[in-house]
This record gives sequence, structure tokens and C-alpha cells, in this order.
Amino acid sequence: MTSGNITEAEQAVLDEIEEKDVDFLRLQFTDILGTVKNVSVPARQAEKAFSEGIYFDGSSIEGFVRIQESDMRLVPDPDTFAILPWRQKEGSAAARMICDVYNTSTGEPFEGDPRRVLKNALERAEDLGYEVNAAPEPEFFLFEEDEEGRATTKTNDAGGYFDLAPKDLASDVRRDIIYGLEDMGFEIEASHHEVAEGQHEINFEYDDALATADNVATFRTVVRAIAAQHDLHATFMPKPIPKINGSGMHTHFSLFEDGENAFHDEDDEFNLSDEAHSFLAGILEHAPAITAVANPTVNSYKRLVPGYEAPVYVAWSDRNRSALIRKPAARTPAASRVELRSPDPSCNPYLAFAVMIHAGLDGIEQDLECPDPVRENIYEFDEQKREEYGIETLPSNLGEAVEALEEDEAIYSALGEHVAPKFVEAKSQEFEEYLVDVSQWELDRYLETF
Repeated sequence: MTSGNITEAEQAVLDEIEEKDVDFLRLQFTDILGTVKNVSVPARQAEKAFSEGIYFDGSSIEGFVRIQESDMRLVPDPDTFAILPWRQKEGSAAARMICDVYNTSTGEPFEGDPRRVLKNALERAEDLGYEVNAAPEPEFFLFEEDEEGRATTKTNDAGGYFDLAPKDLASDVRRDIIYGLEDMGFEIEASHHEVAEGQHEINFEYDDALATADNVATFRTVVRAIAAQHDLHATFMPKPIPKINGSGMHTHFSLFEDGENAFHDEDDEFNLSDEAHSFLAGILEHAPAITAVANPTVNSYKRLVPGYEAPVYVAWSDRNRSALIRKPAARTPAASRVELRSPDPSCNPYLAFAVMIHAGLDGIEQDLECPDPVRENIYEFDEQKREEYGIETLPSNLGEAVEALEEDEAIYSALGEHVAPKFVEAKSQEFEEYLVDVSQWELDRYLETF
């Protein structure tokens, strides 16, 4: 039975709150930069949160609203209810729900809410008859903490790709993270030690793009919280240590139409449909602008350099990982997909997925022609050979990427009239601050030389 205007899904949450003795709820959302924010309320406020929403001051949230229009309302999504595994105590528990943000003056969804931006992209796909599935591969580093509990860049192991203990000392940490994620409803595919010391990857099953973006935000929170229980600091910073591999978040996409994978074509050389080829072409077409959103920090571009397995060349391949986009092998028709390898885990997943989806759909709507795949190792190409193949490179720094975003009307508009200028303003300021800063490298190099 439901009460009042409470839906069945909301009533199921209320029942679980009572059954699991949940005493506090964290109502979560993200700002434009992708930082998870939350408002904690007693669990007894859950029904009110569903029926009326929870009000908060949006003027203090990065990129939201001005002080004179600051009242915002959080409306929790009951499908995102999950018990927080690290907050369970004897006789009580805490839980979280991810919220949509509404404008109190109009009663409409707030267009500055990154989750709303992604929903707009998915509505465009739905209008074309598609459902969008996504699967990310987020990587992260585990570092030791100092005596005062602050993060260092000292790794707690000397493992390498797919290593086992004793080199991979973090296997127990990954196990606890996986248990925590599974408790929150994740379907984990695999986990392993990555190439660099202290670097790890945990992959979860594909889902619809909105649920997957929610999962990325949750994933980062869970990894940090459980690592802290082991006196370790988990970071999704793309390149925390110089001269070794950085952390990426390769992202797989597929479109489904009437329950069937619209990306699969058994008669195509690559088993990709016309829609898949055009979707792929759209991402290649808009890749420079996408980079500003999928690689949104100054540090992101320390990862996007040749020689460290990060894709910097705008091309696709069905055979090697040196290209920006890869067509992975698929065991079944339902698994046919394309993999964009440039994003990193510092991105706002809602905005990053939104611009990737819009780019792909733009390719489909314009019936863009996909170039031939590059099956050779592009890392070994010299500049002349790249020119012969027509292969361009991604922006080399955040400033160039933001300029590309401003010049790409399709991707800029995909962020919406509210988010796009706020995002550009924030990232332009970040890059300007970086340009006037003096790094330790410069001091070491020049202070005593000149």
C-alpha cells in the first residue's frame, strides 16, 4: 500500500528504511565540476523528501545560481536508494539517494543540474528511438597517508598489470571495495592491479547511461571511504605521479532499439551497424570539444601524452589501443559497442556522458561517414605519416580544449544555456591560475641556474 501521493517505488524505500533501521539519509547531487554534495536528514523525513522535496541554498554550490535566486529543491530518486556499507552500526544504518534538483520559483527541473543535462541527452536519444547503455572502466591510485592522516604519493605496493600478492598488497582493499559496491547494488565484472605501482581498476556491468553515471559518482565515494578504513588515500586524479601511466576511465557505449542492439550488424566487416559507424564518426568529429568535459583538469593533460598508453590520436581501430576509439571484440550481438578511451575519472560523469551521447547522435542525425580504421600502432607514426592518414591530435592542454568547446556549437549547446558558460568560466579560470603559478619543477630547474 502507498500513502498519499507516494508512489510504489517510494513506498518500497520507506518500508526498507524501517526494516533496515536506517536512521539517517544522505540526499546526494553533484555540482558542475562533478563534486558530490549531500544534505543529511533524519530518515523520518524520507516521506516528506518524496512528497515535498528538501530545500537548500543553491548559491553556495559551484556553478548553480546567483545569491538572489538561491532557493533550490532536492527530489530524491527512489531507484537510487542504497545502504551505505561503511556506515552500518549495531542496530542502525545510513543510506543514500541521488536527487534531481528543481527550481523552486518555476517548479521545473533545474537546467544547471548535471543530472538534468544527461537526461536531456537521453531524451534526444529516446526521440530517435534509442536507449543508451554505458559501461566505464575507472582507474585509481591508492597511496599511503602520513602520520597526520594526509595523503602522500607513496604507493603501498610495487605491483604491475594483473599482478598478484605479495606484489599486489592492495588486493584485500579491492576485495572490501567490491563487497561494499555489491552491497549497494553494483554488478562487478572484474578487478585487477593496473600497469603502474599503486594503480587499480574495478569494472562494473553496463547499465543505462543515467544509472551508470550515478554509479560512477557512487563508485568514487565508496572507493575513498573504504580505502580510508585501511589508512589509505584513494585518488582519481589523472596523473598523480610523473613519468608513469595515469588513470583513465575508458567508456563503452551502445544503443538499443526495441530491445535489440542497434550497433550490431552481422554482415559488416567489423560487426558494426550503419548507426554505430555514424555514432563513432560523430564522436571523432567532436572529439576536441568532448575533451574539455571528459578531461576537465589541468592535470588531465599530463596523462594525455604519447608513450603512456593514453589515446591522443583522433582515429579508431578494431585491433589496437593506440587509437582514440576502439571496437572491442564482442562475444554476442548484444555486446557490440564502441569504446572511447580518452576520458579520465576526474570528469563529471553526467556531463561527460551527455556530450559523448550528443556527439554520437549528431553523427547519426547527419549520417556522418566513418573513416577507415587504423590498424597500425599510431604511437609509432611520425608526424608525416599521421598527416598522410589524416590523423589529428587531441588538445594538448585545458586551455586549448576549452577553446575547442566554445567553437563547437553542437557540444557547447549540449551542456545547456546554464551549464555551458559556467563550465567554460570555471575551467578558463583554472587554466589561467595554472599559467601564472610557479611549479617545483621550475624552481628545481632554474632557481640556482640563472
